Amino acid sequence: MSRLIKQYLIILGVASQIQLADAADDLYKILELALTNDPALRGAEASYRANKETVIQSRSLFRPSVGIGGTSSRLTSGPSDPIYRDIIDPISGKKINVLVSEAHSFRPGVNNHGWGVNINQSLVNVSNWYSLASAKANDQAAAMNLIAQEQDLIMRVSMAYFNVLRAEELLSVNLQEEQAAQRSLEQTQQREEVGLVAITDVLDAQAAYDLARNTTILQQNQVQSSYEALEAITGQPHPTIEVLNAEFPIRSVDGELREWEQQAEENNLAIASAEYSLEASLKAVQARKSDRLPTVDLVGSFGHNVTAPIVSQGIQIGGGAFDRSSVSVSVSVPLYTGNSFSSRMRAAEFNAIAAQENLTGTKRQLKQNIRNSYRKVNTDVLVIAQRQRSIESAQSALEATELGAEVGTRNIVEVLRARENLYRALRQYAEARFDYVIDTLLLKQTSGVLSPQDVLELNEWLDD
Repeated sequence: MSRLIKQYLIILGVASQIQLADAADDLYKILELALTNDPALRGAEASYRANKETVIQSRSLFRPSVGIGGTSSRLTSGPSDPIYRDIIDPISGKKINVLVSEAHSFRPGVNNHGWGVNINQSLVNVSNWYSLASAKANDQAAAMNLIAQEQDLIMRVSMAYFNVLRAEELLSVNLQEEQAAQRSLEQTQQREEVGLVAITDVLDAQAAYDLARNTTILQQNQVQSSYEALEAITGQPHPTIEVLNAEFPIRSVDGELREWEQQAEENNLAIASAEYSLEASLKAVQARKSDRLPTVDLVGSFGHNVTAPIVSQGIQIGGGAFDRSSVSVSVSVPLYTGNSFSSRMRAAEFNAIAAQENLTGTKRQLKQNIRNSYRKVNTDVLVIAQRQRSIESAQSALEATELGAEVGTRNIVEVLRARENLYRALRQYAEARFDYVIDTLLLKQTSGVLSPQDVLELNEWLDD
């Protein structure tokens, strides 16, 4: 389990003690479920563990290899057919056909068996050393990628969570607009019945209500979709979740842009992973160059063999138990391998070039992303402030237009347009607040400092 997950679970364990069992789900609980149930993170952890085994495999080349084997055999021989010979009976003087040799059979035979132990210890192999160094660097790159997956999970959970809140708040605004449009339609119908307004005003009010109702239906579907997106991450439904406090602070980014750029260069996980990958590629190049160097191995063996004696004309020949042991130093110098060494070295060099270019591209992209994220958060602050003023302006304009309509200086179309402007401003304000929350997290993720502590601080501003 990585350090980031451990840190989160420790903090979460303390926080969960003060949560009510029947309270709405908050960011704590949902992130905890995602850490356990998210398929993308579980797959990344499995890939990391699989990649880590390559270090063990590379290190095993420096350890002795021991093997044991044994043999057992049975040797039989004889003619395919029985052999007979005619002889003269000295007593009767008659010719007798006598069996001289029986046909081949598996029953009579000679049993041999033996066993042996072989030990091989590499003494000098420069290529293996570089291969181990390359495997370690790849392991570090994989670790960076896993932490990046954990940060990505925090972002995915946060985005899915606040997209639910965004959809809910937009639905609330749409319902208010629909209710206001319905009241306006009813009032216009009543005034038309008594001859105070023309039928065209009723038609305009009906059109405004129909449009508001249509928007509400679409937003209800969006709410359901956002809940399902959250469920896809955790594997469990979340009927209710806590909402963002209206007093959630909107502040500009702390620090100058140059400070965030420097912080990103030092902590960004994509750059760290690319640097380790480049190191691994360079070590692989050295390993391929070292393939042409001599290798020295210490080889030892011990064997025990038992052979049965061979009987020939009633005489036993050979047979018995024999032990044999040997210790030797083996030196191997590759001379020609069909250009395979050269090909593997060129491939390793091209991989190193690709890793270098990937690192360069990652650094350039990071600089662009961190600048865009920094500006985006500061822009969000200005946009939210402007949205607040636009709500006040739209509210004042609506009140003035409604008053003018009552005294006959304004018509229903102007009232409907003013109301539409107000609810558009409310929706834009809601959108801007949630954009700010997500963009602040994206800025921290881009700079490589996003952690569960950020979730804890954000969760403090969620209410039932």
